[in-house]
Amino acid sequence: MVITPDLQNLSYSVKYGVKCFELVAEPVKQEILPGVFMNAWGYNGSSPGPTIIVYPGDYVKIRVYNKLPEPTSVHWHGLNIPNNMDGVPAVEPSPRIDPGSFFDYEFLITNPPGTHMYHSHYHTVKQDTMGLVGAFIIESEKKENIQSDYFIMLGENKLRSLPKFVVRRGFFNINPFTMDNNFFFMNGRCFPYTSPLLVKKGDNCRIRFGNISLNNHPIHFHGHQFSVTASDGNPIPQEARILKNTLTIGSGETWDIVFNCNNPGLWPLHCHFAHHVSNNLQLPLGGMTTSVNYIGFKGKAANPVPMTHWLKK
Repeated sequence: MVITPDLQNLSYSVKYGVKCFELVAEPVKQEILPGVFMNAWGYNGSSPGPTIIVYPGDYVKIRVYNKLPEPTSVHWHGLNIPNNMDGVPAVEPSPRIDPGSFFDYEFLITNPPGTHMYHSHYHTVKQDTMGLVGAFIIESEKKENIQSDYFIMLGENKLRSLPKFVVRRGFFNINPFTMDNNFFFMNGRCFPYTSPLLVKKGDNCRIRFGNISLNNHPIHFHGHQFSVTASDGNPIPQEARILKNTLTIGSGETWDIVFNCNNPGLWPLHCHFAHHVSNNLQLPLGGMTTSVNYIGFKGKAANPVPMTHWLKK
């Protein structure tokens, strides 16, 4: 089962053989650091929204309620589905969802197992940046030699009322109409508030990345080489896979990597743009950073970043 650290998997019911999900597009208070909240838009109380997990051959109905102050839609990024279910009302015969109403997206899962995403495709420049994104995972029913399986959604925002170098407790509005972002996230949180990925020595671990943000993000993993196994939900043939330790996740892309847990420790996993691993350009390590922690490893960070080091009352 795929784990999305710091986010939930979306529950479902089965009615007459149909997997039925419910998404609620709504304003949310997303805590990116302890006591630091951004007034975002999300699904079911979080931004990013919960992870949807299905299998090939599933028939799904996803009822989307709109509790936003404007119309919205949901695009199922990378899925092979009917035109009227694809969620781009400016181009397709796929309806917008007005405030206070809902729409049922219904389709058969015909893609192979892989990593996909969902996001708004109405007033995209605003709604995606406000946080209307989430993961859509098609899992394999076949047994795989994978012991840990994680998803990480990359994100970024410009928070108003926070001058450069300042981070303080409070609730802050997003400016969606800028290219000068000052906070960078993994699954809606900034380091050191991101939860580590836990692994066991000898296991094989898969990490799936998704990106609906403004920028591309070169993600670097310390202490290991990984195999790039899938791109945009499509498996890469074994003979075409390459070993890397840094992989750029482009906007609109998903990538899967697999590595063997053969080097115990506490290993950083982070974007390699320097300002993307800070919180509003403060000096302590922050931003789009997490770690891969081996269970049972006895060491600890030599100079850890206190959770509230930079916060001003």
